[in-house]
Amino acid sequence: MIKKGIILSGGTGSRLYPLTKYTSKQLIHIYDKPIIYYSLSVLMLAGIRDILIICDKININTFKKLFKNFDQLGLKISFCIQDEPNGIAEAFILGEKFINQSPVSLILGDNFFYAQNFSSILSESIKLNSGALIYGYRVKNPESFGVVEFDSENKVQSIEEKPKHPKSDFVIPGLYFFDEKVVKFAKKIRPSKRGELEITSVLNEYLKLKKLNINQLGRGMAWLDTGTFENLLKASNFVEAIQNRQGFKIACPEEISINKHWISKTLFQEYLKSIPDSEYKTYLMSL
Repeated sequence: MIKKGIILSGGTGSRLYPLTKYTSKQLIHIYDKPIIYYSLSVLMLAGIRDILIICDKININTFKKLFKNFDQLGLKISFCIQDEPNGIAEAFILGEKFINQSPVSLILGDNFFYAQNFSSILSESIKLNSGALIYGYRVKNPESFGVVEFDSENKVQSIEEKPKHPKSDFVIPGLYFFDEKVVKFAKKIRPSKRGELEITSVLNEYLKLKKLNINQLGRGMAWLDTGTFENLLKASNFVEAIQNRQGFKIACPEEISINKHWISKTLFQEYLKSIPDSEYKTYLMSL
């Protein structure tokens, strides 16, 4: 059972310049909340409460300020600095002490997921005890992502990072589940031609051992890499439409904590005192 999660929030965010000239891309908003709330909420929906946020040294104090009172929500959030964007797989090396020979989930801090039954999918995923688990998501432009090829029995055949000639239309979203061997594999791989420790290299280590599993995400799943202006706008419009039509908020950590009974009514009322008067506070009070 996976009880620990890492949110990788490093990188330069060059595709979102000049917004990222003054802040981390994970602190930019999707409609009414910081991007990182959406990745944090995925881990929370999975039942993961012990979370490591990896970010750069320039923005670490801002991240700490953002999550200052989140221990009151039943979460344990710690922080680690990534000096340079050396690749996704470096997260496991930087987080070795946090992982402490335990299975772990990793989510990229700029990824957006939404589906009606996502909680049940996540609940099954964290039951992983051996090997690694990835998701497969069909897109029109697989050459822009890490591509996964698998057979009719959902057995992974190959993984390639941004291939010129993709072997399938399925790509790997930025949410992964690993057993305790992931740190050893991350230390074993070498930088790619891009000079980065690629997550696909780690996944290929599991593939060699026939320990890489895949779960297809169907049409009902919305997934976006919000590292571009276009996808940032798409995600914001999506959230605005759902929230205003249905009257509930997407990726509200406080609401998830309440629903999972991680915080009592009395403690929640105390928590509300730290929030300024706002539409967000009004929503939380309505819960």
